[in-house]
Amino acid sequence: MFKVLEKNNNAVASAAAMPQPERSAVGQYASTLVPTPVSCIGSAMSIVGTVECSGAAQVFGRIEGELRATELVIGEGAQVEGSIQAQEVTISGRVKGTIRAIRVSLLKANVEGDIFHRSLSIDESSVFEGASRRVEDPVERRAVSTAESSSAASTATQKKRSQSPPLVPSAAPAANDALQPN
Repeated sequence: MFKVLEKNNNAVASAAAMPQPERSAVGQYASTLVPTPVSCIGSAMSIVGTVECSGAAQVFGRIEGELRATELVIGEGAQVEGSIQAQEVTISGRVKGTIRAIRVSLLKANVEGDIFHRSLSIDESSVFEGASRRVEDPVERRAVSTAESSSAASTATQKKRSQSPPLVPSAAPAANDALQPN
């Protein structure tokens, strides 16, 4: 009996000494996933200004201004007045402003404004007044168009400056020319 245990111990030791198969990148990634917290704006909260969240966010209160997040839920009773930019947006509240997101879902929502999206779903109990435009990358386009518009504005300012008339020479040289004999 002792010899059997000895063989099993040797088998365990030799198995431990054998090189283990490498984990795939997916396996390593799955084992290191940490759940990300969700930021929440409660129903008793009202914010005026820019709200930027690097992860998921849920809004049940009122926001007046720009709102950015990766995954965004505008809950029932929530009100957002301003622009929204996210990867994925689910709206069940009221939004008045431009929405730019890859996936937009309106569920019992009331939206007044334009939606730039790659995928849009609207349930039959939602109200949507505005224009919907399918864009391949709606989130990036916003950044590009903002950069272009600020670039265009600075170019226009430079043109205005360069088109201004040269300074008029003072009246003194003109008077001197008049006094000189021909």
